[in-house]
Amino acid sequence: MSPPPPLLRRLGLLAATRRRAVLIAGALLFLCAAVIGSGAMNALSLSRFDAPGSESHTADALIAREFENGSPNYLLLITAREGTVDDPALAAEAAALEADLAAEPGVTATGSYWSRDRTPTLAAEDRGQALIVAWLAGSATEVREQLPLITENFSDRDTDLLTVRHGGADEIFREVGQEAARDFIRAELVIIPVVLLLLAGVYRRWTAAALTLGVGLFAVLGTLAILRGITAFTEVSTFAANLALVLGLGLGIDYALYVITRFREESATGADRTAAVVRTVETAGRTVLFSGVTVAASLAALFAFPFPFLRSFAYAGIAVVLTVSLAAVLLLPAALAAIGQRTLRRRPPRTTTSVTDGRWYRMTVRVMRRPLLFGLPALAVLLLLGAPFLGANFGLPDERVLPPSAASRITQEQIGQNFPAEESDALQVVADEPGDPARTEEYALRLSELPGVFQVDTEAGSYRDGAVTAAATEASERFASPEAVWLSVIPGQDALRGDIADLVREVRALDAPYDVLVGGTPAAMTDFRSALLDRLPLVVALIVLVTVVIIFLMTGSVLIPLKATVANVLSLTVMFGALVWIFQEGNLSGVLDFTPSGRMEPSIPILMFCIAYGLSMDYEVFILARVKDEWDRTGDNTRAVAVGIQRSAPLITAAAGILALTFAAYATGQVVFLKQLGVGMALAVLVDALIIRTVLVPAFMRLAGDANWWAPPFLRRLHDRVGLRETPADPAPAGEQDRQPAIR
Repeated sequence: MSPPPPLLRRLGLLAATRRRAVLIAGALLFLCAAVIGSGAMNALSLSRFDAPGSESHTADALIAREFENGSPNYLLLITAREGTVDDPALAAEAAALEADLAAEPGVTATGSYWSRDRTPTLAAEDRGQALIVAWLAGSATEVREQLPLITENFSDRDTDLLTVRHGGADEIFREVGQEAARDFIRAELVIIPVVLLLLAGVYRRWTAAALTLGVGLFAVLGTLAILRGITAFTEVSTFAANLALVLGLGLGIDYALYVITRFREESATGADRTAAVVRTVETAGRTVLFSGVTVAASLAALFAFPFPFLRSFAYAGIAVVLTVSLAAVLLLPAALAAIGQRTLRRRPPRTTTSVTDGRWYRMTVRVMRRPLLFGLPALAVLLLLGAPFLGANFGLPDERVLPPSAASRITQEQIGQNFPAEESDALQVVADEPGDPARTEEYALRLSELPGVFQVDTEAGSYRDGAVTAAATEASERFASPEAVWLSVIPGQDALRGDIADLVREVRALDAPYDVLVGGTPAAMTDFRSALLDRLPLVVALIVLVTVVIIFLMTGSVLIPLKATVANVLSLTVMFGALVWIFQEGNLSGVLDFTPSGRMEPSIPILMFCIAYGLSMDYEVFILARVKDEWDRTGDNTRAVAVGIQRSAPLITAAAGILALTFAAYATGQVVFLKQLGVGMALAVLVDALIIRTVLVPAFMRLAGDANWWAPPFLRRLHDRVGLRETPADPAPAGEQDRQPAIR
């Protein structure tokens, strides 16, 4: 009895012979995904920049437990229409506002300039403005579900004496999430029709364009449905939806282009419809699965970070790969089997062009004749473009991630300009033991002398510059507990305009009379950044290791995986150089409509590294599949590279152009994080497709020659046993293989 056919052949046969059933099942899945995925945005969560299990996280939990209080995460900015906020009538109205705020659902504690005995930390220096601050307990999602109702209730509370504006840390990031959701919808409305038009131009057939876009939409909706299911078990960030859109469309277009191009080639050899579909799934399907594994592995490395925010992108990336692979390897071949030759171009001569007559073949041969002449200038350009990254300055985000018109940003900018300090950004120092008043006072005095500290508040009073400025009042009762000690270290504006992490480190380094923990918003964001950078080497190592193994299994070479890694790093260097030059230093800020902060929040570049590395390997797999195919057939390295690039470069450049456009759509968004993602990823994709794959790759492979395919004997034997190949089992005659229906 003969063994069953390989899995991919069985899938090809299923798609070709049971195409109607497959397409009906695919349509039902699409509809189910659309229904389930439509509710994903409401199920996704908003995340804070905190590190579970860190010192700041423990400190904030201790304050919440022992004092039923915490760092203010919402505020009302009160502005006197005339005079100052010390006016008795205005003070009475402000007291009523604070009482109303304290009565709002979810508000656990409040304070104000008036209820805290005119503390200077809650008033502008000219006393024209003052603050009412509030702490809402709960997760970021729970808090930000309450904030729209609270903001609405206080949006029309202006009187003849005062005006009211809202803000605070959680309100800022609630608006960030809200703007990101709007950018998602805006991008969908712009990207999808534009992509369809571009695909129609590439294929010159609306049928093929619609099939390709359909694969991308299936991936997007399928991913949103999966993400909604995952929210039943864990937190998933709203920003994962943005990744689902660009990555789903991007990989869907990449894979569909590759599959349809291969189907055209197989059909051009005279194969009937069933045979062409089966061969397409066996060859292009294998490459698609290889590529999907590399992309999924790159994004799965984000699980190494202990942050729901970054893990959300891992869920989205893996879900995209699963759904797009299903569509490209099964549903699309079934559609091709149903419509057959109608996916080919109208003009037959373009489908029988000799490979060696193609412009990509000729250009590649020209590069390989003088590899140093072409390769060294290209390398120099990439290094020059990446040079700004040497001046990267990673810091903590602030209200400038929002557009200038955002309400909470306007509020925060007024506070930064007019107030000497910001209690919302206080460092919360806490000890889980009974305190000694004398020791606590001595410690508070030393804390108040640290550079950047405006004031230290305790149960006994307030301290500034090593001296007592106010005795205990009723407002100080919030620090009272028989079981714990709590001091609030309020930074001045100079410290907040710099890197507040420096002050966090100084407070933690100061000798304390107790075993203290330092929390508060600045400490939480500092711990988030530290944990992020501490795990970064592990994440990079995992990504590189997995992709090197995958490329080895595909090629059987030791050198090619290393070359692919170096090439990817070069394209990423350009992306990071652009991020620093544009978003840190502020170049093109007028064109892109954002306010530079002089620093970059590190989680977004790390996310971009994982996405860009996976996509770079995606293109690498496409090229290597064709190069390896030709190498196995001829054993001629130079010809293999030229033929492989001729057969893959038209596809890659078309896909890269469309993918860059989908990313670039986010450059028009309102959130700086998404602008960074859009600009950086669009540039990385274009550089990778137009310079790395078409100049540096052929130059390097020409210099390495047959050594490209070398491996030590034990690895060669390993590859012979477990390696994966795309070479057809019964290749067409050489004369037929020299002809291709490629996009030129």
